[in-house]
Amino acid sequence: MKTVRFSLLSLLYISLCFSCKENPKESKVTVQEAPKNKIQKVKVIYDTDANNELDDQHAMAYMLYNGDVFDVRGITVNATYNGGGIEGHYAEAERILQLSNLKDSVPLLNGANGNFEEISQDFNPDDYDGKEGVDFMLEETQKDAVIIVAVGKLTNIALALKKDPSFADRTKIVWLGSNYPKPGEYNQDNDTISMNYVLNTKIPFEMVTVRYGEPSGTDAVAVTQKEVNSRMPGLGPKAEVPITGRHGGTFANFGDYSISLFEHIHYHTDPPSRPLFDMVALAILKDSTWGEPRRIPAPILINNKWVERPGNDRKITVWENFDKDKVLADFFETMENPLMISTGH
Repeated sequence: MKTVRFSLLSLLYISLCFSCKENPKESKVTVQEAPKNKIQKVKVIYDTDANNELDDQHAMAYMLYNGDVFDVRGITVNATYNGGGIEGHYAEAERILQLSNLKDSVPLLNGANGNFEEISQDFNPDDYDGKEGVDFMLEETQKDAVIIVAVGKLTNIALALKKDPSFADRTKIVWLGSNYPKPGEYNQDNDTISMNYVLNTKIPFEMVTVRYGEPSGTDAVAVTQKEVNSRMPGLGPKAEVPITGRHGGTFANFGDYSISLFEHIHYHTDPPSRPLFDMVALAILKDSTWGEPRRIPAPILINNKWVERPGNDRKITVWENFDKDKVLADFFETMENPLMISTGH
């Protein structure tokens, strides 16, 4: 019996050694697809004005390359003041998908080109501006518990609520926007009426604050052009079909395209830097300790001033005081070691 046991152990040892020789460590692949169903992933729809500046694109890449965290059900676009009409925002989102070899795998749909006030007048639920993207949100949230991460105006969200009020019972909105409690902010100002409409519903709502020039908002989570130029070259999966960038040039990975985006943007700081606002809204879904949430009665914006409603039973969550160092360290780690989302549901 001892002899048999020794023989079996010997064979096992020989087999293991043979396997080690056949699979050396040097064959490790950096870019890979996340294993399916390994952990409970965050199911998201990303609602973006992708052609506005450069944070939308970086947030989108961060989401697509965190395949062990996010289950991306689709991407919807909306048009804000910068970046042209809806076609321009769609085209920029499509570029990021193509750079990630996901152009035909992740649904990309047009949402609202106009604002909520003009679209909701004489609203026809069978034919309205933004119908494709909004109906996609409504359908996907009926199938599963999907969070909407909105990083532009809130027009698509308000339209979904108008068409189907039960939308409020089956999803949560994480919105990158507002300088609350101060007035102003780009996403907010693009469609204030849609924001107030959403605040007056019961849909779970989390506001990831911007707060220009203040250390407590996502405006503080900024990277310098020098950092991007030194750290981003060549990062991300190699695109099977390169893209032509929105400022010209040909790119085969997101890292090189990132450098181009930072080359064609205005700077107001010294050294030149830009916040990655939108990326932070996804980062706190990955790790909630990277920001501080607090619950407040939902306020309302009147004449561009926030009006508190302390007796309001409807509560929202306000996110502030983000851990810049940890968020940016995770961003660069994700870019250096992308784990691609799995597709197909």
